[in-house]
Amino acid sequence: MMEEKSAFDTFELNLPPAILGFLKETSTWTYFLSILGFIGIGLMFLFGIFFSVVMGMMPGGNPYEDLGMDMSYFGIVYVVFGLVYFFPVLYLFNFSRKMKGALNSNNNDELTAAFSNLKSHYKFLGIFTMAIISLYVLIFVFAIIAGMM
Repeated sequence: MMEEKSAFDTFELNLPPAILGFLKETSTWTYFLSILGFIGIGLMFLFGIFFSVVMGMMPGGNPYEDLGMDMSYFGIVYVVFGLVYFFPVLYLFNFSRKMKGALNSNNNDELTAAFSNLKSHYKFLGIFTMAIISLYVLIFVFAIIAGMM
């Protein structure tokens, strides 16, 4: 007896050639941007280590010593920003990789995974943007309050 497949089991990507071309070009650009993002993250970690270790060991290397600030704080900030920046870049990289796989194999599961990563990328950026704007508003409010005192 032959096993019957449902319409969903045999469904392939049925997109117009123009859309397939747009998705292919988009995945190429997102791959390029994600690689640049990973390079930028690597540079952030290197600068963070540089500020934390090397600048702290140099005589006269801390111009903020009179303010009681250590240069390692700047290094820690670079590393934290690198860690935060890592996740949206990873989502973008996964989107491009999975989109290329979906287009090459006509695989709906890969296409779904690709768009899931793209959604996560933009969701992360949106939440991060709202957090930064909220922080700016709080700083502005506290600056006004401090200015009135």
